[in-house]
Amino acid sequence: MVYFGDTANLPYGEKSPQNIKKYSDKIVKYLLQQNCKAIVIACNSASSHAYEHLKKQLPHNFILINVIDPLVKHLTKHEIKKVGVIGTRATINANIYAKKIKQHIKNCEVKSLATPLLASYIEEGFFKKKEITQMVLKEYLENPQLKDIDALILACTHYPLIKADINFFYDGKKMLIDSTDAVANYLQAKLSELNLLNLSPNIPTHKFIVSDLTASFEKTAKMFFGGSISLSKQIL
Repeated sequence: MVYFGDTANLPYGEKSPQNIKKYSDKIVKYLLQQNCKAIVIACNSASSHAYEHLKKQLPHNFILINVIDPLVKHLTKHEIKKVGVIGTRATINANIYAKKIKQHIKNCEVKSLATPLLASYIEEGFFKKKEITQMVLKEYLENPQLKDIDALILACTHYPLIKADINFFYDGKKMLIDSTDAVANYLQAKLSELNLLNLSPNIPTHKFIVSDLTASFEKTAKMFFGGSISLSKQIL
C-alpha cells in the first residue's frame, strides 16, 4: 500500500472544486509513478469533486475507486425510507450522495447536513474525550434536518473513529453506514475479478508519503493505522 496524504493542502472539505481537482491530479500522477495497480480516493470531498475528472485522465481499464459508490451499493441492500448524510461542506455542497442514492433507491428521502468541525476535531485527538464528543455530536445530530432518519451515512473517512460515539448518542437505534468495509470489499472484488489480487502470505510493506511533514499528522496517521509508521515528504 502506498498512502499519500496531502498535508500541505488539507483540509479538502473547505477547498473549491477546482483546487480539489488540481491537487488530485498531481497525487494520481505521483501514484501512477509508483506502479500502483489501483487507486482509492480515500476522501469524500475528493470523491465528490474529482472522481469523474480523474477517470477521464486514466486508461479506460484502470481501477479507480471512490468512497461513495461502494457505500451507496451497500445501502441498496437495506430497506431505508429516510437517510441522513453528514460530511464536510465540500461533500455536502456537491449533493453527490443524494443524487446517487435517488438513482438507486427511488423512494428514499435524503437529508444532508454539513458538520465541518468534526474532521478537525478528530485529527486533533479530541474525540477521545467522550463528554466533549457527545456535546459536539448533540449540537449537530439534534439538527431538525436529521429528524426521524432511519440511517445515517458517515460521509467522511474520519468519522469511523467516532462511530461508537454516534451509536451511543442514538442509543443504538439508528443504522450507521460508513465506507470502511464497503470500499475494502469492493476493492478486493475488483482486484480478484482482474486476477490482480495478491494472495502471498508474506507480510506486506507500506509507504506513507505526505506533501508536508508535520508532527501532528504523524500522530494522527499512527492513530488511524493502528501501528508504528514512518512518514516521508514528497513535494508535488
